[in-house]
Amino acid sequence: MTRTEPAGTSLGDGFHLYDTTLRDGAQREGISYSVADKLAVARLLDELGVGYIEGGWPGAMPKDTEFFAKAAAGELTLKHAVLVAFGSTRKPGTTAARDEQVRALLDARTPVITLVAKSDRRHIERALRVDVDEACAMVRDTVSLLVGEGRRVFLDAEHFFDGYAFDPDTSLRVLDAAAGAGADVLVLCDTNGGQLPLGLAETVREVAERTGHRLGIHCQDDTSCAVANTIAAVQAGVTHVQCTANGYGERAGNADLFAVAANLVTKLGMDVLPAGGSAELTRVSHAVAEIANIAPDAHKAYVGGSAFAHKAGLHASAIKVDPLLYNHIDPAVVGNEMRVLVTEMAGRASLELKGRELGVDLAGRPEALTSAVREVKRLEARGWSFEAADASLELLLRREVDGPEGELDEPPFTLESYRVVLDHRLDGEIVSEATVKVHVNGHRVIATAEGNGPVHALDAALREALTPHLPWLGRVELADYKVRILSPGAETDAYGHPGTDAVTRVLVESSDGEREWTTVGVHANIVEASWLALCDALVHKSLRATGGAEVSR
Repeated sequence: MTRTEPAGTSLGDGFHLYDTTLRDGAQREGISYSVADKLAVARLLDELGVGYIEGGWPGAMPKDTEFFAKAAAGELTLKHAVLVAFGSTRKPGTTAARDEQVRALLDARTPVITLVAKSDRRHIERALRVDVDEACAMVRDTVSLLVGEGRRVFLDAEHFFDGYAFDPDTSLRVLDAAAGAGADVLVLCDTNGGQLPLGLAETVREVAERTGHRLGIHCQDDTSCAVANTIAAVQAGVTHVQCTANGYGERAGNADLFAVAANLVTKLGMDVLPAGGSAELTRVSHAVAEIANIAPDAHKAYVGGSAFAHKAGLHASAIKVDPLLYNHIDPAVVGNEMRVLVTEMAGRASLELKGRELGVDLAGRPEALTSAVREVKRLEARGWSFEAADASLELLLRREVDGPEGELDEPPFTLESYRVVLDHRLDGEIVSEATVKVHVNGHRVIATAEGNGPVHALDAALREALTPHLPWLGRVELADYKVRILSPGAETDAYGHPGTDAVTRVLVESSDGEREWTTVGVHANIVEASWLALCDALVHKSLRATGGAEVSR
């Protein structure tokens, strides 16, 4: 492993942005990192510019031992971060030099080691089953050995806030033992995650005044206050914050690295990342989520896909004047972007902004804009949803702008009819068969195809019919297909009874290998809803293939 000094976080007195995704974050239910995953996450965190990366617990976890061995062998090159090994103090009744886990920390060959020690008298006496004197000796002996071996030591004071509330003198004795033996930072841990910002900040200030030690903070999120508690601790004087990517961690998780860093940079004006680092927050957040095999949370502050998404027409009207009127920061600062959502709540400003985003100029077309707003609201009332179907929305807006003589009045093909049948065969196999009759480039074409479902068969038949006449169709594929059954309609039937037919909404995601686009179809019949979405997908691609539209989503 090679490294340089952390940017803005030297091995001296700089502010520490410390990440424990690979150890504490890996305790989240459902996460299991391979050694290759751990190396990939560490590289991403280093690209972001964190100061310290806690790699795991060598000696206690074979996978972590292997990770540190690979890092030491040169498989992990860090430009900004310092790699940290995590472990516990020596066991009772022995010496640090003879403790195998302490020796494993030295064998990890990291310049920094973080030790965890209990600082709540109840845990010392009931869990460790030693007295406070021995607990402090365990801390003092271990820190002294590691410092004597040339390592820098941070101490995680486990259960500190609960312990301090129960018996402050014991908790402070543990801190003093570590500091006296040479520990550089004493990290106050809200291990059970039960603290609230004002009380936590008050305790931090009191401990800082009573000890004069350099303090850090580690917060769990059991009250949904981990980020707020971390920021409150910084404002109260700590200069070392421990976080995990996306807030991953045991139970409700930990303080989210990306929210904490973004708050420190944008709200407190602190230079905790290297130049340009904050613009990488969104990318790194999503990349780590992919490695963890967890879908990125769209509603995460700063980095979520919906963090700067606006739905209300009132918001859009203000954003049209100045985006910062309804955005607390410029989304680009954290590598995100603003989006305008179009729903039944949309007004003229929402559609005008969305049209601009899609490459459709509605600013000088007040009649088209009014008509488009009316049509969107009418369709949304019937179950259509354009929030996640930008391609269908773009087609709607273009039809309103171009009118009946526009390019979309001449689609790449027209339907004569289609038919889908279900074939239940003797061997139990169920196959769908679709036949389509379409007109394309002056030809009447009939094609039949089979599929593993009615929509698959319909899509295959349509391609069979069109591909010889539309060469670009060969690059288009059905990437995803989602169905939602909406509530039964409110219209009455012929006898005056409330309508009972459910409405089906289908979202089709298509790809040509370079870009993806989503279309929507709604109908009481799932096959017809799918047909509408499939047709929109091909018409939208046709615009790109023939140069009819320059802006794509």
